[in-house]
Amino acid sequence: MAKESMKAREIKRAKIVKKYEARRKALKDEKDYVALQKLPRNASPVRLHNRCKITGRPKGYIRQFGLSRVTFREMANKGLIPGLTKASW
Repeated sequence: MAKESMKAREIKRAKIVKKYEARRKALKDEKDYVALQKLPRNASPVRLHNRCKITGRPKGYIRQFGLSRVTFREMANKGLIPGLTKASW
């Protein structure tokens, strides 16, 4: 389980990226890199990191479900993910 502060930091970064998205695009189109550098660091989408929605685990992230591999497997085995069944042959 990730620390709550790490999860909160990622949420905060996502909000800042969304806030400055249009401004960053305009500055990039104008090729005004000096003004672009004056924006907050967290306004860059490169600084975002995908995390599991439940545990906050940063590694082993499955984009389609928004979960880490560990959480995904637990939920799949319990039948909590609709339309997903464990393979058996």
